[in-house]
Amino acid sequence: MSPILNVITGQLRRDLTACVRTARLPLRTLSCTSRKHAEESDASSLLRKRWKDTAETVVIGGGCVGASLAYHLAKGGMKDVVLLEKTELTAGSTWHAAGLTTYYHPGINLKRVHYDSMKLYESLEAETGQAVGLHQPGSVRIASSAARVDEMKYQMTRTHWNVTEQYLIGPEKVHELFPLLCMDKVLAGLYTPGDGHIDPYSLTMALAAGARMYGAQIYNPAPVTGLSPTSDGKWDVQTPHGTIRANRIVNATGFWAREVGEMIGFEHPTIPVHHQYVVTASVPEVKALKKELAVIRDLEGSYYLRQERDGLLFGPYEKMEKMVLQDSWVRDGVPPGFGKELFESDLDRIMEHVEMAMEMVPVLKTADIINIVSGPITYTPDLLPMVGPHQGVRNYWTAIGFGYGVIHAGGIGKFLSDWIRNGEPPYDLIECDPNRYGKWTDVPFTCAKARESYGFNNVVGYPKEERFEGRPTCRTSGVYEVLKDKASMGFHAGWEQPHWFYKPGDEMGYKPSFRRTNWFGPVGRECKLVMEKVGVIDLTPFGKFIVKGKDSHKLLDRLFANTMPKVGQTNISHMLTPTGRVYAEVTITQLAAGEFLLITGSGSELHDLRWIEREAADGGYDVDINNVTDDIGVLGIAGPNSRTVLQKLTTEDMSDAGFRFLQCKLIELAGVPVRATRISYTGELGWELYIDQKNMASVYQAMMEAGRNEGIDNFGTYAMSSLRLEKGFRGWGAEMNCDTNPLEAGLDYFIKLNKPADFIGKAALQEIKAKGLKRKLSYITLDTHDIDPEGNETVWHNGKVVGNTTSGAYSYSTQQSLAFAYLPLELCSVGQKVEVELLGRKYPAMVVQEPLVLTEPTRTRLQKKAKSKA
Repeated sequence: MSPILNVITGQLRRDLTACVRTARLPLRTLSCTSRKHAEESDASSLLRKRWKDTAETVVIGGGCVGASLAYHLAKGGMKDVVLLEKTELTAGSTWHAAGLTTYYHPGINLKRVHYDSMKLYESLEAETGQAVGLHQPGSVRIASSAARVDEMKYQMTRTHWNVTEQYLIGPEKVHELFPLLCMDKVLAGLYTPGDGHIDPYSLTMALAAGARMYGAQIYNPAPVTGLSPTSDGKWDVQTPHGTIRANRIVNATGFWAREVGEMIGFEHPTIPVHHQYVVTASVPEVKALKKELAVIRDLEGSYYLRQERDGLLFGPYEKMEKMVLQDSWVRDGVPPGFGKELFESDLDRIMEHVEMAMEMVPVLKTADIINIVSGPITYTPDLLPMVGPHQGVRNYWTAIGFGYGVIHAGGIGKFLSDWIRNGEPPYDLIECDPNRYGKWTDVPFTCAKARESYGFNNVVGYPKEERFEGRPTCRTSGVYEVLKDKASMGFHAGWEQPHWFYKPGDEMGYKPSFRRTNWFGPVGRECKLVMEKVGVIDLTPFGKFIVKGKDSHKLLDRLFANTMPKVGQTNISHMLTPTGRVYAEVTITQLAAGEFLLITGSGSELHDLRWIEREAADGGYDVDINNVTDDIGVLGIAGPNSRTVLQKLTTEDMSDAGFRFLQCKLIELAGVPVRATRISYTGELGWELYIDQKNMASVYQAMMEAGRNEGIDNFGTYAMSSLRLEKGFRGWGAEMNCDTNPLEAGLDYFIKLNKPADFIGKAALQEIKAKGLKRKLSYITLDTHDIDPEGNETVWHNGKVVGNTTSGAYSYSTQQSLAFAYLPLELCSVGQKVEVELLGRKYPAMVVQEPLVLTEPTRTRLQKKAKSKA
């Protein structure tokens, strides 16, 4: 029996766990002596510093994330930066972390966070004079199944247009980078040069040294005991040493984040989980190596493994039914005094992964264990951190929920510092916006999703991924019960929304794939329904706000680049950042004089509301802003027969002359008050119907009954996505976001540079227009077979990377794949040929005139014009 197995079954295990449980010194083997002396001198010197009673920014929490933010703010020129740490720097999750560092991230925006972190860590020692213990042997993600190989090809096309260096390598190269590997199951590897590991303690101390070097003050021990907002948007931060008046505060308190949030009435959806890793004694085969082993991530085994001096360190992510949440801390708070303690280890819980690791790396079978670390790390429901200003209160920012705080710390510190100092995010990172969560994110949901996210750490990352734990939440529309068994549901900001609908003979259920899968045929059927007959879709997840008051028109004129619609009219408008990038796309209707209904996407609800509320408060506007998202249900009806169906249910004139495009009216449908707007994201004849949630089902049933002869049926968001692309409609978060300006996105029609109001971003846009664009959004078709673009794929021309797609789908109307893509101006002409990379293959593509399919209003206008000439 191997030494590792003996640990599980023998007295050694009990002795080790007792030692681990009571240990207060870090178990890492790097820099332990220097660490002890640094801790002693750090605490004694800081307690003698003069207390500051004012600050520009107070960062609460002295882990690697908090220290990074203080460092970046001070280095960026902010004069009064204060970091408050309740006990010792690194206390919490930082000190016991395994310290993995990687350029890799499967998402798009977080690649930039990782890149900035790595570049900082590579230079930090030279800048501060503090060693950080950075090792960069590279890393390899191991593929041992065909699906994993596809996943790596999928990730390569998402990386080629980014700055990160990454390679898909064969078994021979994998073995060269990690010669102790058993190669029996290895099919390929995803190799990222420059990856490795760092000493988290030394990193944090170097960041703190840098922060002090640039003028920041760090106080510890200085626990925050209270937070009080002032009438002018500032904060009084109370500690045992005194109170600091701060212009803003940043919660960077790790697993104490929930307790700090509760001081001001927030229940942040964060929860500590138990994560274990094992450190071995010296291994002869490792000691004999001439260069350091690459870090490996065995995705099927769900563990990471790296060299630690002459031994090995490996840490698994067990399945959700076996992992452990420290949910008592959510209920009762973190135990007083807990900071550099550990949990009792439990190797039984991770034995499945230990055995897989021993099979993949046979030298583990004879390795002796010297340390077992079981410590708390913080999870959010979706595993991503909560980064940015929080809606509902002024000048309260969060940098919490880091399951991978070491690799995120450097980049997030820079991201937040740039945002705080410049007034806008430096790039799009909406997936980490703290406002993606709301009141629907309760404790049971948080626990269920944290279990799932931990257990799914290394599952195959398919496109259009759905995860089902904790669903449904309290956010269900008035037709959810009617539709739930008829459709494949998607999760959107807590809501359940149909992606596509089943018919007899369809392969039901969630069947993820990198290629066309079971929904491909049914979605085509739904597109045909909308194009030829009439379909109904649940659009309730839209964010919905009412803005009214004396200054409502003035506020919205300042916020939006379009002019405000007249009473009873609707338009599409955009909020821009000061540098002229697209912060949000919103549909605006003026319901009555000075009263406006604002509609935004489900994922942007509180993101947009916070921006609006901040401008209203900072500008002193006399307005009332009310979030009515949960109160109002929305049904969309679209297709050539939609007018006929609605006319059966109302006395209102629904004709083209009686109900014009972009007009909004309060009508009755089947006796129910409904606010109807003639608009449809499908581009077909259609209306969006805003209904009190309690009446939604009755209106839906009435429409379905009235439309029997017209062939009415349901359609979902997948069909709507295909239809909107055929019409050339842009989507926020894809074609436009905080990385793009509206001119390059082709939104010129909605941007009124000549309107009198000085809207946010106006001056910047005028300058951008004067200088000229370097790239432009282009409309392309692709020659593919069983795969379609979805966005973020690399575009090639003459063997060079020239751009990226933003979204894509199959056009059922024209029987071809299509996509939007950003290309340099010289490649934007109609007829220009390029290539789009999909799953490792470059497919021929061509820039075409948009749209592929004319919208219904355009077709109607052309038909009228033709008749008038006849």
